[in-house]
Amino acid sequence: MHIEVVANIGEARSDDFLHKTVIVVDVIRATSTIITALINGCKAIIPVETVLKAKELYREGDLLAGERFCKKIAGFDLGNSPLEFTKEAVQGRRIILTTTNGTRGIQKAAKADRVLAGAFLNSKACAEAAIALKRDTVILCAGTQDVFSLEDGLCAGHILEELVLALGEKHIATNDFGLAMRGCYLQAQNRLYETLLSCTNGKKMCKSGFQGDIAACALTNTTDQVPVLENDHMMLLPSIPARPAF
Repeated sequence: MHIEVVANIGEARSDDFLHKTVIVVDVIRATSTIITALINGCKAIIPVETVLKAKELYREGDLLAGERFCKKIAGFDLGNSPLEFTKEAVQGRRIILTTTNGTRGIQKAAKADRVLAGAFLNSKACAEAAIALKRDTVILCAGTQDVFSLEDGLCAGHILEELVLALGEKHIATNDFGLAMRGCYLQAQNRLYETLLSCTNGKKMCKSGFQGDIAACALTNTTDQVPVLENDHMMLLPSIPARPAF
């Protein structure tokens, strides 16, 4: 199984995703928020790139959610903090979400066979889904404004490690960047929260009063659910039959 890790959205080419599974990773905070909202019972999430598009798609009963430069968009119901997307806030509601980087990544990956949302919260589940889908896989790190973000690379490394644990080293091939990110994850795995606090986006979040979000996003394998893009909606991936043994 070949796993390509892409450092940021700017390095991604949509045509390279054809016939592949793409796992989009925006740990702080879009994919962590999408996972949280869906496991807390929201009906679906529509990821869009612009505020204008979000408002165009809004229907009565929907929730508008999103941020620009860490701050909730004026007039929207929710921002992009996973702590906001509680069961009480989102259950049974459709959410239209626009963020600075993560929703751009999902849109960029739309030509893939399957587009999944990954974060530390569901790294093992993403690995299992990628195996079951039986396609070469791209882990697309969202980054920040087309610049690499360490937390996304560490999560890519975490997913790779889960793939290796599931299949064994000889069944996994990756690019040099993926190999480097797996090594970084293995070094940081016992101090992920502290590492996220020290990275650029972690510092920015803390300055903006979102240190609690870092703690929430640093939790690992807390769910076996994986969001998947279906007809422009993110929904929970249905159960996939168990993979055959190698």
